[in-house]
Amino acid sequence: MWGEGRGTVGTVTAIAADHFTIKTELGETYTINFSVNTRILKQLPGQGRGQRQSEGGERTPPVAIKPTDIQVGDAIMAGGEVDTTAKSLGAVMIMLIDPERAKQMRAMEANYGKTWLMGRVTAIKDLRVTIEGGPDKAAHEFVADENTSFRKRREPVTLADVQVGDMLRVEGAVKDSVFVATTVSVMGQPPAGGRGPGSGQPQ
Repeated sequence: MWGEGRGTVGTVTAIAADHFTIKTELGETYTINFSVNTRILKQLPGQGRGQRQSEGGERTPPVAIKPTDIQVGDAIMAGGEVDTTAKSLGAVMIMLIDPERAKQMRAMEANYGKTWLMGRVTAIKDLRVTIEGGPDKAAHEFVADENTSFRKRREPVTLADVQVGDMLRVEGAVKDSVFVATTVSVMGQPPAGGRGPGSGQPQ
């Protein structure tokens, strides 16, 4: 999730007249509900999260499209109120992600468990942390060492600040069949009401 529970990113697996079904980067299935009031846009090639700057120095905004322009297999970003219990989102905005950017996202997904991890903490024992999530929605373990850096909202923290239930994004590598973390980003626990924390999509 990204934006403090205000959106999600995933690949479209099914389409209906008033909603899309997507598989998120954590392997969860979400229903993205939309209406005539939902802004549906297409990210232009070269655009990232922001807007692409044209040769003349002006910002080139995404272009408006119709719901029917989105197909199964497309990657979309949806903004709106997330219901983590029902696994649904009432979309205020839906963005069709540029295919090249989507390709990068899928490459990142293929590297899950090899160069990065993301999920909710289920157990902490000494320097070993178990999280649950990722495309396979399975439990994964990583270890911290003297070279691991921890941060929470860009502020440095330590392993002692990590709690069961926290959402983490972990960068690192597998050494001797063990995932050793180099950087751990702590995104806190879901606030009251069950809304999920923001996590940002893989870069």
